[in-house]
Amino acid sequence: MHQVICATTNPAKIKAILHAFEAIFGTASCHIESVVVETGVPEQPLGSEETRTGARIRVQNARALKPEADFWVAIEAGIDEGSTFSWVVIERGDKRGEARSATLPLPEPILEKVYQGEPLGPVMSALTGIDAIGRKEGAIGVFTGGVLTRSSVYHQAVVLALSPFHNAIYD
Repeated sequence: MHQVICATTNPAKIKAILHAFEAIFGTASCHIESVVVETGVPEQPLGSEETRTGARIRVQNARALKPEADFWVAIEAGIDEGSTFSWVVIERGDKRGEARSATLPLPEPILEKVYQGEPLGPVMSALTGIDAIGRKEGAIGVFTGGVLTRSSVYHQAVVLALSPFHNAIYD
């Protein structure tokens, strides 16, 4: 059984990680443990590089906290070119997998608040009345009418980032 350390306590992210690992390695193939770690970036990262840096730092800090694990996984959500997205970083041994999620273009009134320094989650919670929306369906769930959720989009990116760990051609 794989011991997987999630560098987050966000239920939407943990659900995505668990489902992706089970899709690749089989049901009940891993034990997920979540940890709280620093990201080294602002609460609302802006741009692809800042967001990826946050995910990499999360993994690095999770590895330092739980060095005995098999995998360390981080999902960092950010805003880039008017859209919300995330970077997923997974490490095992000396191998790293990274993938960027699908993007959701955000309406201008929301972007204005984000670019003024407000994190997307609280802006969306204020707009929708859904408390802690970032730990639930997120902006993605709201703007797709529930067809996609924050977790479902993260799931795809985690599956993609896992590719180097189960395909021999990456060796």
